[in-house]
Amino acid sequence: GGSGTDGKPAATALLRAAASTTAAGGATKGAPKGKTPKAPATVTAPGKPVTVQADGPAVPALTGSATGALAPGWTVQQTTVVPAGGARGLLGLSCGAPDTDFWFPAASTAKERQDYVHLTNPDDTAAVADIELYGPEGVLKSQFTEGIPVPAHSTVPVLLSTLTGETAQQSVTVHVTTRSGRVGAAIGAADEKLGSDWLAASADPASTAVLPGIPGDATAVRLVAFVPGEDDADLKVQLVTRNGTIVPAGAGSLHVKSGMTASLELPGLTRGEVGSLVLSPADPKKPTPVVAALRVVRGKGADTEVAFVPATGAISGRATIADNRAKGTTLALTAVGTEAKVKVTASAGSGGGTAVSRTVTVKGGSTTALTDLVPEGLKGSYALTVEPLSGGRVYASRMLAVPQDGTPMFTVQSFVDDRGTVEVPTARQDLGVLD
Repeated sequence: GGSGTDGKPAATALLRAAASTTAAGGATKGAPKGKTPKAPATVTAPGKPVTVQADGPAVPALTGSATGALAPGWTVQQTTVVPAGGARGLLGLSCGAPDTDFWFPAASTAKERQDYVHLTNPDDTAAVADIELYGPEGVLKSQFTEGIPVPAHSTVPVLLSTLTGETAQQSVTVHVTTRSGRVGAAIGAADEKLGSDWLAASADPASTAVLPGIPGDATAVRLVAFVPGEDDADLKVQLVTRNGTIVPAGAGSLHVKSGMTASLELPGLTRGEVGSLVLSPADPKKPTPVVAALRVVRGKGADTEVAFVPATGAISGRATIADNRAKGTTLALTAVGTEAKVKVTASAGSGGGTAVSRTVTVKGGSTTALTDLVPEGLKGSYALTVEPLSGGRVYASRMLAVPQDGTPMFTVQSFVDDRGTVEVPTARQDLGVLD
């Protein structure tokens, strides 16, 4: 689903299909040939989401762009249901901005995992990307010495386990950079026992990492962290709950060596309440930038599902996530420091309904979960927008749960600034240019 959340109806906001190629430059199996596919979705008015459904395994990667009055708040969410098989699951991914540098903790090259990093080039010129893998003992020797070409308006899926001949690793950190151009990047992770979902990039390396919105009924949580710099990191691990901040039993600290991936199992973490994990320096005088992500499992036995929660930045101006449903949507808001006040808006539905807003106060050091903010007369899906009003920094995520045949399918997306506002440089008159 796509949504524009501000401005007057004008200009353009649309999605386009990207051609799919292999790392060697050929078309992937099942990729459409011939005519350029039509734009699958176009937003025509701000504040009203548009949804499009596609069926089948050969649905292409998408790139989205918006101009003029529809550009502020342009937000896209892709939600996929794989109903059966070992990689069954509800997969969710928010459209991210293209960049030149991405970190993905919590990836894997294990035999039961099929992790593909998808590199998508939205631009008119080709890009060249490099992929580095880091395991518990450091960098994994790559079998590729040259960069991976990503043609213009194309996507290239790369299976992580084919990049190295070293022993399979349960927890791996993936570093994607570009030599030229820019790409969008995400990892599609499929576990033959647990399910599947998308792994989005972690926030940029920082001395404090916040991973918001761990489900209250999570049955297994694994923290994966990595230090890109030269210094080791000693981290304090805390869980921010509805009633305050606590230290997980037996898992209050984590030592991460420079250039190595560290993991920590967190059994029985949330105990029925939505929470957020915070990593901070054990010694405030020795801050060390880290990247981090969580692998979260719901359900037991054969009825399990997996999702990922990467570290995310605080909401600065405004953040939006599309494709929320009347049932199964949980918004998690976390204030790590001081109390914060935010405005939460549920947009009109894609098929009808009236937008509603609510002001929410989040106590410092706590997490607030909302499950009842739905547009009046909702038909279809809707977007959620969070705007800080006052107080401290706020971190947020959205869980979408769609149970199917006894499997608690779910996906979690973090709120990232929707670029609804930009800083305009000041200008002054300078008659000197006329001399």
